[in-house]
Amino acid sequence: MQFERINPMTGEIASTATAMQPGDIPAIAARAQAGFAAWSKLGPNARRAVLMKAADALEARKDDFVEAMMGEIGATAGWAMFNLGLAAGMIREAAAITTQIGGEVIPSDKPGCLAMALREPVGVMLGIAPWNAPIILGVRAIAVPLACGNSVILKASEQCPRTHELIIQAFAEAGFPEGTVNAVTNAPADAADVVGALIDAPEVKRINFTGSTAVGKIIAKRAAEHLKPVLLELGGKAPMIVLEDADLDEAVKAAAFGAFMNQGQICMSTERIIVVEAVADAFAARFAAKVDTMAVGDPREGTTPLGAVVDAKTVAHCRSLIEDALAMGAEQLTGGETTHEVLMPAHVIDKVTQEMKLFRDESFGPVVGIARARDEAHAIELANDTEYGLSAAVFTRDTARGLNVARQIQSGICHVNGPTVHDEAQMPFGGMKASGYGRFGGKAGIDAFTELRWITIETEPGHFPI
Repeated sequence: MQFERINPMTGEIASTATAMQPGDIPAIAARAQAGFAAWSKLGPNARRAVLMKAADALEARKDDFVEAMMGEIGATAGWAMFNLGLAAGMIREAAAITTQIGGEVIPSDKPGCLAMALREPVGVMLGIAPWNAPIILGVRAIAVPLACGNSVILKASEQCPRTHELIIQAFAEAGFPEGTVNAVTNAPADAADVVGALIDAPEVKRINFTGSTAVGKIIAKRAAEHLKPVLLELGGKAPMIVLEDADLDEAVKAAAFGAFMNQGQICMSTERIIVVEAVADAFAARFAAKVDTMAVGDPREGTTPLGAVVDAKTVAHCRSLIEDALAMGAEQLTGGETTHEVLMPAHVIDKVTQEMKLFRDESFGPVVGIARARDEAHAIELANDTEYGLSAAVFTRDTARGLNVARQIQSGICHVNGPTVHDEAQMPFGGMKASGYGRFGGKAGIDAFTELRWITIETEPGHFPI
């Protein structure tokens, strides 16, 4: 049985994929367990070599990835190529850490006792990836788990099954042992049952999920029934603070990129620009002028910086946030009518207050609000007035001041004089509060995808009280 993904721009069929059912999961999990038995026995340099081949195989599918992302999610070619480049880097970074999965010898108070802490592979890892940055997030769900000696099951997004299948093809070509890398595709209506079966599978030992906070809570609850650890990277409402001593030109560039890259459909997207009142008018004027130059158009033509959003529901949601804000006294600085249902212009809404939905609800689309703060302390207060805590930014010419502000913002990531959208394979990526817990990337990824064990060796005769 197959299901279809429809191109949001044309209404035509973008891809078809197998509509797997819960009953298909036990065989896939058993296959992954067999793959783990083979893959986990390989040494670190053998794993490194296969991962390096996977990175090359991924890049070799460049044209297929661009075509798939354009068709399935309305992405621009630029966004697809950015995805591919970072994802290939993530695989190579994962390859580099295979020899960095170390342990330590710990001093013991017991005479003759050699105590060690060892990191070992866990088993079958379930990675659940979303559609918005499909190559980056699909690869992130599996690359470091593989580097650590685990086998993986990638649960592909229903909105980009072809894009995620291309990832699996690249890894298969690299030469992993049979069953090491697996994929599950399912129709949207079957998602809850299929994911539930995957979490319940005895072979699956840990889960990582990138997606909405609402779904993340459901996954965490289901996993908790089996005491299976979960790494969650969820929603965001990233604030960008602009202090009165900021370089406004730099702040405008970063805000435009952070708010509207990939039409604002990034978990780190700048959703709230919090500007100190002393420079708010000047910033708003410059920012509006910049955004007015950012046209939206058919991503297949590749002539505009903004392309399509993923579906008409995104437009309706963003419109509802905008209308609520305008009805409560906010002012629209840029924007316009949506064409072709999914070509929504960039919207900047000024004088957003805490009572408005636009201040609190994640838009995940091409709209950003400007909120005005009395001073630095008020700006920090506004930044933290959210259930989310993934990414943040602060702009100031005083770097010590910027660091001090960054330390007070409740987010897993904060950038001083840089945009909220920033990702690198070797960095500890993740959030706090309703944005989730756990970290992808670098040494933090090793922690997430290995089992830490304490092992001792006695080298002297034992002495016991009984």
